[in-house]
Amino acid sequence: MIKDLVNIDLKEMPFKGLNVHVIKKYLVKASYEESFTTENLSILLIKSGNFRIKIQQTTHNLVPWDLLVIPKKSYCRLPEVNGKLQLFLISVSSEFAFENCLKKELMESFFFFIRNTPIKIVLEEKEFLVLALISKLIYFISKENEGLDYELQPIGFNLFLYQLKLIYSKYTLDAALNFSRKESLMIQFLTVLSIHCKKQHYVNFYAGVLFVTPGHLNKTVKQLTGKTVKDFITEALILEAKNLLEDTQFSISKIAEELEFGSIFSFSFFFKKHTTFSPTEYRSNSIERFKHR
Repeated sequence: MIKDLVNIDLKEMPFKGLNVHVIKKYLVKASYEESFTTENLSILLIKSGNFRIKIQQTTHNLVPWDLLVIPKKSYCRLPEVNGKLQLFLISVSSEFAFENCLKKELMESFFFFIRNTPIKIVLEEKEFLVLALISKLIYFISKENEGLDYELQPIGFNLFLYQLKLIYSKYTLDAALNFSRKESLMIQFLTVLSIHCKKQHYVNFYAGVLFVTPGHLNKTVKQLTGKTVKDFITEALILEAKNLLEDTQFSISKIAEELEFGSIFSFSFFFKKHTTFSPTEYRSNSIERFKHR
């Protein structure tokens, strides 16, 4: 069951890139070892029961209030499930996480999404209850999508990210949250990007700020995420452009100027290349979506 849920196709979900399962009854006693490779990054929150799961070479014994982050492409074995297991399972794509983490105040939460090794944290009851409540909120929003404002979904996920940031801040000195130089550099890059992406479009700027070569920065980012530095700069610019286009008080020429493009033409070419829509088309579509809410 867990194997199927962890490997669900996130592109087919109501909110592409994010899926939440609230598992109330997992009454399985397995005497065999079930092996699988994870297709998505997933976060488990254990409410009751206990089970053991082996990820790569490490076996994790999970009990109530435990949080476990399982990286994408992890080889897992589920040796044993005992008792009435109840849990929350949150699966998210790196693209979805990045889009929602691209705010300076939430950047530290992205740490949980770039790790190549699993993270287990024993939460306090209050921490678990808050994350469980937010998980339920995201779950019900996704189930009732047709009748609810689409904007509730990213708000719910941002609340989840905020709680992860608080957990990161609290447990950062714990061995479970020690991170490598590469992971530290990645977080620093994303933090600088969230501040300067509107004005700075080139890899050399970010490498210079971080006192590394462009080649080293690009290699590190590529190893951790599968994307280049330029990919992240482009995605950040597109997100900023979409936000500005959805605010009709800004003209397209003003947006092009705000994002440091030399002309409306160069901005329009860039935006259409990466979205298939011209800025005018995107603005018109966003206005129509707003009217039908």
